[in-house]
Amino acid sequence: MKTPRQRWAIAGGATAILLSILLGALIVGVDHGHPPVIDTAWMNVMLSIRTEVLTVPALALNYLGGGVLGIFVVPLTIIAVLLIARRPWAAGYFLVATVLGAALVQLLKHLFGRARPTEFLVHADYGSFPSGHVTNAAIMAVTLAVIFPRVWGWCAGAVYTVMMMLSRTYLGAHWLTDTIGGLLAGAGLAVLLGAIVAGPLQRESARAAERRKQRRMQSSV
Repeated sequence: MKTPRQRWAIAGGATAILLSILLGALIVGVDHGHPPVIDTAWMNVMLSIRTEVLTVPALALNYLGGGVLGIFVVPLTIIAVLLIARRPWAAGYFLVATVLGAALVQLLKHLFGRARPTEFLVHADYGSFPSGHVTNAAIMAVTLAVIFPRVWGWCAGAVYTVMMMLSRTYLGAHWLTDTIGGLLAGAGLAVLLGAIVAGPLQRESARAAERRKQRRMQSSV
């Protein structure tokens, strides 16, 4: 039986995913070779601030959030750490969210087939909407915050996701609305799945807390 809080989270996560899909449909419906004003205006801002100093961290985020490092190394490392910490439900939650997020991104990219900006500094795959990097960042931020519910965790995840959104538009790999779509899709999916497995995650977290308590008591003897 789901609690009211879980039901609200499920509804909220599903709504965020739906909003991402509707945003993509709206953009494709009005973008006939002419992106929305908000996209062109934001891209002009990003182009105006391009410098060698800012390009370095933007490229670092590009490699951190995608490619072999972002798709395999980082997620598998997180899963391994969770399994070592005896958190199989948390590891499974993170794995399923990551895999479903990648599948959702590819589905929407091929569904909408939006053209990318032309002022790009990095090459990317087919389809501009939604941003896969931002989707991955949002999934990682939300899942880890759900697994380790701390204020600083939510803040760090939010900062990381916003930085990824900025880097994708700065590099010209995505329009601003692509990153918003990725944020909605990734965060929505992570919240939805987190609410579905909230019970096992909470019980697993309680057992982990008890183990830490016992270790502290043993070390103080």
